[in-house]
Amino acid sequence: MTDAAAQLAELMRGTEEVLPEGALETRLAEGRPLVIKAGFDPTAPDLHLGHTVLINKMRQFQQFGHEVVFLIGDFTGLIGDPSGKNATRPPLSPEEIAENARTYETQIFKILDPERTRIAFNSTWMNALGAAGMIRLAASHTVARMLERDDFSKRYAGGQPIAIHEFLYPLVQGYDSVALEADVELGGTDQKFNLLVGRQLQQDAGQKPQVVLTMPLLEGLDGVQKMSKSLGNYIGITDAPGEMFGKLMSISDTLMWRYYELLSFRAVDEIKALQDAVADGRNPRDVKFELAREIVARFHDADAAEAAQRDFVARFQKHAVPEDLPEVAVAADASGMGVAHVLKAAGLVSSTSEAFRMIGQGAVRVDGERIEDRATTFEPGADLVMQVGRRRFAKVSITLRTEGTGT
Repeated sequence: MTDAAAQLAELMRGTEEVLPEGALETRLAEGRPLVIKAGFDPTAPDLHLGHTVLINKMRQFQQFGHEVVFLIGDFTGLIGDPSGKNATRPPLSPEEIAENARTYETQIFKILDPERTRIAFNSTWMNALGAAGMIRLAASHTVARMLERDDFSKRYAGGQPIAIHEFLYPLVQGYDSVALEADVELGGTDQKFNLLVGRQLQQDAGQKPQVVLTMPLLEGLDGVQKMSKSLGNYIGITDAPGEMFGKLMSISDTLMWRYYELLSFRAVDEIKALQDAVADGRNPRDVKFELAREIVARFHDADAAEAAQRDFVARFQKHAVPEDLPEVAVAADASGMGVAHVLKAAGLVSSTSEAFRMIGQGAVRVDGERIEDRATTFEPGADLVMQVGRRRFAKVSITLRTEGTGT
């Protein structure tokens, strides 16, 4: 195995926190393969790039010869993870969980080595634990301790309901570490409380408590909220090559470096060289091309990545638009109409909220130029080629509204 110091340097890349401090270095110095655990509840059929931040870290441990356990929370999925939620999360049905879990098993091998990855389901030991065992597990924590969790305490203080079963989630996740005898557990920063519960339960069981390693939550395309399907700011790892490439090119130049740090397999010094090149005048667009090609090739292949870039250049850089665009007239007052309302009136979005979301994702262009200011207004007399995403186009004429004319 690679020496502990070299492993530590690479494993700390992008890491938010290691608890207790210095514990990971101590474990690595033992010179044996460690059991590395990360759990994923199958709450949706497709993973997105936010999920891969943890999977990439698992890959690093795997490359250093450690045992990686990809834990599918088919039991915890029945509870519903309350982390970061301001309301009770509805649990999934067993059928939904089983179907989603099947898709995870194939998607993760775009990153992990299937020959060196152990897939486990926490229903294996939780079903065997039984009701009596669950009661004993629940006795290991107090309500006061559970209310130390930030999301629980906020809901309690705000008079929002907390279902009893939600208190079980951290306990079950912690018991997973006992069942797997985990040396290290990986999780997002929002999982810190649950990961520490695992340490306590292991200690209660006579095991050496696991090292907790948290990773930051990847911002979505808007650069503000964490990547989430419910927020519409995600890049799915099953997205088509062109769609994935276009979404990656839509992120800001600042966010690009965050994606390089957490998603790229390039060495740290290579990324630093790219940053220096941009500082010296290289176009950040070209560096973003490299990131987009790398990510698309990972989840598809190199040919698909190259084709996606060619399509992107043809459509966005050369402002190529389809022929025979639909023509739409939108009536506006003399003072003009905001871009979101124009998009809605032209039928390019279903609502102004969708328009604002697409603007935030960098997915709206007018006459080939990306619209970034949500307050952009167009006056009567303007003739525009408007685009939303990769496939929605229209020629829009802004006309002056007269009495009795609608939009």
